[in-house]
Amino acid sequence: MDARHESLLQSLPPVLNRDTRLLILGSFPGVASLRATQYYAHPRNQFWPILGRLLGHALQEMPYADRIQCLRKHRIGLWDIYASCVRPGSLDASIRDATPNDLEGLRSLAPSLRLVVHNGAESARRMKEIQALGIPALRLPSTSPANARIDLETKLARWRVALAEAGVLPDPS
Repeated sequence: MDARHESLLQSLPPVLNRDTRLLILGSFPGVASLRATQYYAHPRNQFWPILGRLLGHALQEMPYADRIQCLRKHRIGLWDIYASCVRPGSLDASIRDATPNDLEGLRSLAPSLRLVVHNGAESARRMKEIQALGIPALRLPSTSPANARIDLETKLARWRVALAEAGVLPDPS
């Protein structure tokens, strides 16, 4: 498709509030997520299974509103680094003409924020901006189905460490 005919896509609103301790930043919603207006809607994305196992809930089996409620209960937020872009398909490598989300306001939006995790390499390009705000940040392996070189158990272990560091894992007792 000719670039003149490609639409500027708009991201999803943040799932974020004053109690958020951990913010998970993706790059930009994929085609399935934009169609569903839901974060991580592609059925092969490992996001919901990973978070579900770590939080002790079958998130992937819940209605989306209940998933979001569960994340809020555990003080976890979701957002993307780009507010809008042109992107044919869902690959981060295809993102063009991106407008970043305003990350400078994170401290006022989420004063309890302890950690930002970047879900993949494209999101991690803005890690220095987060760190400049005095917020610790980590890059985690992408949960995207395009990231097949790292197995689920390795991803799960890396995500577990991050959630523990942010203090959002359920109490094991």
